[in-house]
Amino acid sequence: MTAAIERNRLDEEESPYLRDHADNPVNWQPWDDETLETARELDRPIFLSVGYSACHWCHVMASESFDDEQVAAVLNEEFVPVKVDREERPDLDSIYQTVCQRVSGRGGWPLSVWLTPDGDPFQVGTYFPPEPRRGMPGFLDLLEDIATAWNDPDQREDMEERADQWTAMVTGELEDVPDTTHEPDDDLLESAAEAAVRAADRQHGGWGSGPKFPQTGRLHLLARAQVETGRDPFETVLVETLDAMAEGGMYDQLGGGFHRYATDRDWTVPHFEKMLYDNAELSRAYLAGYRLTGDDRYAEVVEETLGFVERELTHPEGGFFSTLGAQSEWEGQDEEGAFYVWTPEQVEETVDDATAAAVFCERYGVTETGNFDGKTVLTRARPPAELSTNRDISETETERLVEQARGQLLAARGERPRPPRDEKILAGWNGLMISAVAKAALVLDRDPASARDALGFARDQLWDGERLSRRYTDGVVKIDGYLADYAFLARGAFDLFQATRDPEPLAFALDLARAIEREFWDAERGTLYFTPDGGESLIARPQELTDQSTPASIGVAAELFDALDPLAPDREFAAIATAVVETHGDRIRSNPLEHASLTLAADTVSRGTLQVTLVADDPPEEWAETTAERYPEPCGYFWRPTADDSLDSWLDTLGLETAPGVWANKTLKTGRPTAYACRQGTCSPARTELVRALDWAKRAL
Repeated sequence: MTAAIERNRLDEEESPYLRDHADNPVNWQPWDDETLETARELDRPIFLSVGYSACHWCHVMASESFDDEQVAAVLNEEFVPVKVDREERPDLDSIYQTVCQRVSGRGGWPLSVWLTPDGDPFQVGTYFPPEPRRGMPGFLDLLEDIATAWNDPDQREDMEERADQWTAMVTGELEDVPDTTHEPDDDLLESAAEAAVRAADRQHGGWGSGPKFPQTGRLHLLARAQVETGRDPFETVLVETLDAMAEGGMYDQLGGGFHRYATDRDWTVPHFEKMLYDNAELSRAYLAGYRLTGDDRYAEVVEETLGFVERELTHPEGGFFSTLGAQSEWEGQDEEGAFYVWTPEQVEETVDDATAAAVFCERYGVTETGNFDGKTVLTRARPPAELSTNRDISETETERLVEQARGQLLAARGERPRPPRDEKILAGWNGLMISAVAKAALVLDRDPASARDALGFARDQLWDGERLSRRYTDGVVKIDGYLADYAFLARGAFDLFQATRDPEPLAFALDLARAIEREFWDAERGTLYFTPDGGESLIARPQELTDQSTPASIGVAAELFDALDPLAPDREFAAIATAVVETHGDRIRSNPLEHASLTLAADTVSRGTLQVTLVADDPPEEWAETTAERYPEPCGYFWRPTADDSLDSWLDTLGLETAPGVWANKTLKTGRPTAYACRQGTCSPARTELVRALDWAKRAL
């Protein structure tokens, strides 16, 4: 067994991040039973390094330390070094990231954790420099100190005692549920939106002073609260944030799509990696903004973002890749942002019209000094109206010149060395993007073909009829799915049904929801765990309660259960949704912004999903306009074919013996497509105009 750790085994892995470290002199091991058994056999501590392919500081630490022969010698002789891709193993990342945050007050990647052979943490941090710097110990010094302490009986006893304490702490935080339950307050959504307004940066948009992350959960809280209350401050803060992100450098002004986050307060310089989940969730947020305000710029952002994903992050057979890295080659060196930044000289050399080049530079702030290492990250620095006034040309002509330059620069950028692409296809992240594309189909009348293809790919490659796998890479399927994979993919499937009127995605959503109930629901504790029942035994079985880079999966699952309850008469879906938000009611009430997805779920459970039954085979154009313009969240569109034999076919597809209440006795009125809006058992009269059904529901419910 010990022979396994005498070489670097990452060449056997499919993860691009792990394979990037296959040439390190460190004898990296994957996290598996063989590795853990070897650590116990040798009685050596485990050094666990967690990162991901697009992580800038992960690459820095690799080049500084993991490529160093002296560092490698200590790691290989004194430890069992283990590398984990956090995108493949979010459970491990959640557990040890929680320890890091509680012990050090901060977290991030690369995550560096020292464990006992049983997996209990006793030392933790993130990036360590090769030499002592700014109060941080040098990595080699730290390794040698830990090795010395481990081999000293007295010091080891202290380390093991600390490991026991930290393990008990993280187990209690991630596993335990409150002894008492609390029903959601009726004003919870409004209170959460008020908290978002109070915490917002009213000068530059968003929250915090930098680095600034998108915080999409808060954007959805504001959008829904504005619809419910009509209070202007909620829309104002939402618009301020959407505008700031779309006009700044976090948004790719040439190719569309969003970078991971902004490094500064005013959204100018991003961290340049592009993540599938950010572009999915931000697309949904801009769709919400578009429905609220009618601002065409928000629709344009969605179109450009989804266009980027379909162009650059899509598998030829369907499915969406995970990330684009931050670095790319420039003059023989890998540099962060090299693919995206410009100088005035580069613009002038590329654009064949001098006036167009000059107007472009003014529009997007391209200057000699730049805003990022002497080059410029493009931002919407000056509006076309100002440029036209200054140059005494029409605004139409100004916009034409800008678009001419944009097209030529985008083509030229395509010839540059590209950032590396992580071609993992992750079930949950695909679910997020499927939702975004499906929502865009409803709101923008956009072709949902990429969502259809991605859902079909996930169903064919990752679903065995009972269980979902998390990851597909180059034909290899691996890792049992987590709650996020099931919940996000099920929501995507349900959203695709609403956009396409195809019962197959709806059937898949129900299959996944039943699997969530079977694998993740703990009826005794009234909660949904992140890992499946009977899965790998770790030091804790986590719950995902707070929104991080993706929504909290427990909140998404609870909303999903409430929405699908009408189609599952043999299940207690609504009861599960209620139990989840009541179990965590005190947490939600005490900090609704940290628990944004659970707050939205609590609001949904409190008010109930608006069930809009649409009886139609050929819906009128007016219905499409209504679904595009209205924002009746939380809402589900339950299409129903008009003929009974067609409905029977749908029921066979869904595995239902009889028509559920959302479809039963819902028929055409005067032979025309008909809508019914229902919430918590009360329904509107049959209406041939969808807008009238929604208006009735808003007044009466």
